[in-house]
Amino acid sequence: MVSKPSVLFVCVHNAGRSQMAQAFLTHLAGDAIDVRSAGSAPADTLNPAAIEAMAEIGIDITGQTPKFLTPDAVETCTVAITMGCGDACPYFPGVDYRNWELDDPAGKGIDAVRPIRDRIRTRVEELITELLT
Repeated sequence: MVSKPSVLFVCVHNAGRSQMAQAFLTHLAGDAIDVRSAGSAPADTLNPAAIEAMAEIGIDITGQTPKFLTPDAVETCTVAITMGCGDACPYFPGVDYRNWELDDPAGKGIDAVRPIRDRIRTRVEELITELLT
């Protein structure tokens, strides 16, 4: 039997991009894919513009908190998707590493965050199709 895929989204602060990606994957795939997110230098709180952008489309991420990236989180995932965290993500054989080039929403207003949110959703939808077919 094939095990359930596991995805880890990693960005620097784990306050915007990776949190939105985690929320989309959870929302769209349900429990078919395990999903986590983490940051190489986690912020104290989520980006308010990311919270607002997700709320506009009916996804509440206010219960999420930035988490620190650990080697175990990477080692136990099927796919590690980085979003601007550079070389901070540890390497483990057998993990599928991918980098999504996305603008950092830190310090940006809602109008700048919406297109980032929408690009993340598109990429997450493509990822779901790949992992579940």
